[in-house]
Amino acid sequence: MSRANAAVAQAPSSAPKYELRVRRNGTFDQAFEVWQLPAPATPHVRSPVRVAGLHGRNLALVESRVLKRLAQAGIRVDVAASFSEQRFDLPEELALTLGLLFRALAPMRSRENMRQVAEGIEAMTQEEAAYWLGMAMHRPNPRRVLTALRYLLTEPSRRPAVVG
Repeated sequence: MSRANAAVAQAPSSAPKYELRVRRNGTFDQAFEVWQLPAPATPHVRSPVRVAGLHGRNLALVESRVLKRLAQAGIRVDVAASFSEQRFDLPEELALTLGLLFRALAPMRSRENMRQVAEGIEAMTQEEAAYWLGMAMHRPNPRRVLTALRYLLTEPSRRPAVVG
């Protein structure tokens, strides 16, 4: 059992369960997805629920950060594996952070703003990340929540002009 799986196994049964799925469809086509799994702590989750995912150019911009965080949790992703899917148990704190990171970065285009948002999310406590991810997943207008988060995490000089 790897360290990450051991950390998740030691978590109390009252904790939600999360999984990272890494799918590689070709040489430069890779996707990372965070899934919430059914657990006694989450009786409303009857089948796996996709929390967030990131792929392509946006993943490439933060992949080293993500791999570093995963390595700190004892998860070693085989980036050389081709045309396969790898699954890893995720500790709750890491799942919340990655889920929020993936949701916030998915529609972004500016590299500098993406860097600032990624740094801001990495600096958040578990409670802050859980709050923002919960808002982004369970509100009627999650785009507004994520836009507000991006706005708060970018420097004023890098924000787009408000046309009103």
